[in-house]
Amino acid sequence: MAHPKPYIVETEAAKSLHFTQGETQSRMWKREPDALVFEYTRLMMGFALFAPDVRDIAMIGLGGGSLAKFCHRYLPRARIDVVEINPHVIALRDAFRVPPDDRRFTVHADDGVRFMRAVARRYDALLLDGYDHAGMPARLRAPAFIADCRAALEPAGLFVVNINSDDTNAARFIASVRAEFDERVLVVDDAAGGNRVVFAGAPLARRVGAIERPESLAREAWAQLVLPYARIRTAQHGWLAARA
Repeated sequence: MAHPKPYIVETEAAKSLHFTQGETQSRMWKREPDALVFEYTRLMMGFALFAPDVRDIAMIGLGGGSLAKFCHRYLPRARIDVVEINPHVIALRDAFRVPPDDRRFTVHADDGVRFMRAVARRYDALLLDGYDHAGMPARLRAPAFIADCRAALEPAGLFVVNINSDDTNAARFIASVRAEFDERVLVVDDAAGGNRVVFAGAPLARRVGAIERPESLAREAWAQLVLPYARIRTAQHGWLAARA
């Protein structure tokens, strides 16, 4: 299979990963390489709002490694598997300061569909951000793949997906997630309106309380998450009220 080759755009302050000029796949601040630049990535970290003691995390799609780096640094008790199908993306991991593989962090050069179908480990959180130059591949939108993702989760695990707001397949994909996860699905738009983050799983039924920094989470990490977490909390309370 031929994979599109990404390229890097570099400024004095940042590095960005691109497949085309019109869309940025990932961005890294040079002074803060582990920071989450885009709001949708901070929203995706909302899984920790529902599962603060997360220990096993899977990610489909490496990109510039924003979520992988953040989790590796700020969730030191978590083991992280990252699956990336495009070898050209993996080849840029050092440029984006993605940490080397070790006992709790592994980048797998594999097809996410194949990986999730075969994996024996069960995850507390499974994050899907699988866009390329042509959008989210059809195989990552298929009901069979969504079912495999649910099967790879712990009973209290969460499936978290980034969707571009202009994705014409978004409504059908979200409907498939609702069907697989028994309607336990929360969709939260980012502030700019460019992305939607889908949360699916049993923990959504537990009402989120006050937004407070966990003692285990560093203050610099919490500063990036507190506003997105408040946004998720408001959305969840509205969702629960509508279901009552």
